[in-house]
Amino acid sequence: MTSITLVVAAIAAVAIILIAVGIASSGSGSGVTARLERYASSRPEKKEKADGLADLLAQSSALASINKAVEQRDFGANLARELARADLKLKVSEYLGIWALTTVGVPVVFFVVGFAISSLQSPIALLGGLLLGFMAPRIWLGRRKSGRLSAFNKQLPDTITLIANALRAGSSFLQAIELVVRESSPPISTEFGRVIREVNLGLPFDTAMENMVRRLRSEDFELMATAINIQHSVGGNLAEILDSIAFTIRERVRIKGEIRTLTAQQRLSGYVVGGLPFGLAAFIYLAAPTFFDPMFDDKVAVAGLPAGIIILGAGVLMMMLGFMAIRKIVDIEV
Repeated sequence: MTSITLVVAAIAAVAIILIAVGIASSGSGSGVTARLERYASSRPEKKEKADGLADLLAQSSALASINKAVEQRDFGANLARELARADLKLKVSEYLGIWALTTVGVPVVFFVVGFAISSLQSPIALLGGLLLGFMAPRIWLGRRKSGRLSAFNKQLPDTITLIANALRAGSSFLQAIELVVRESSPPISTEFGRVIREVNLGLPFDTAMENMVRRLRSEDFELMATAINIQHSVGGNLAEILDSIAFTIRERVRIKGEIRTLTAQQRLSGYVVGGLPFGLAAFIYLAAPTFFDPMFDDKVAVAGLPAGIIILGAGVLMMMLGFMAIRKIVDIEV
């Protein structure tokens, strides 16, 4: 076996290990409520004739069996909840397949492109491609979740006002929520639609609201849900309470926007400080692959390691600490 074959085999083995570690770290704990959430969030789909690879995969009995086996695990249930929070129409098995494909596929792409750019076939570049492929689906999922949560928080004040006006007009709270589902746009309409479906399935309204709080993890909506639960217990004018909450949330959104504007330069500086050295090092490595060879020379060793490796590790550690310090400074709680 050649050294290149050994490198590719090692990368594939590490990819499998990283996928297993990522699956294990996806969280634990599921139960009747989690399964009810997945059932309540499902949408009826029209049966159409299979057209293309996507439809064939969706109708594959083997893929359905794999997905059923995965969702019975704790990590599968939690990953399904993460996909629901990001509003991704993917099954758990499909997401894991994409994850495995990117983890193995990016190093393979680097290796193929390496025939034109020889530096991409080095073990360091292949390892970087492996890490990039492993992190890309998680970053994509996280950005989808954060973007959807941001859109929900922006729509929430107007939605609360709509509910308050519906209550003043004589509607019940469930009727007001149904009005929100009809008149609002996603993600507000989607999430409140799940509440209506859960209540129709027999779940108590308070429990359905708690499930929505757990799904979204929105501080603003948690404030609204807490006020509604308290009003159901002690009574009071719910419309006035909701108006006060809507005003509070609008002010929080306004203040957060001002803070984000005032700290934009500092946040950009953090990204530059954290990313510029790595980008510059990657450019130099692609342009002159032998430029960093003296750093790996063991003629000057400290504790059995080349001094360049120790210096490089110390530099990476200091940059990470600086980036985290900047992020902590500009992270102002409202």
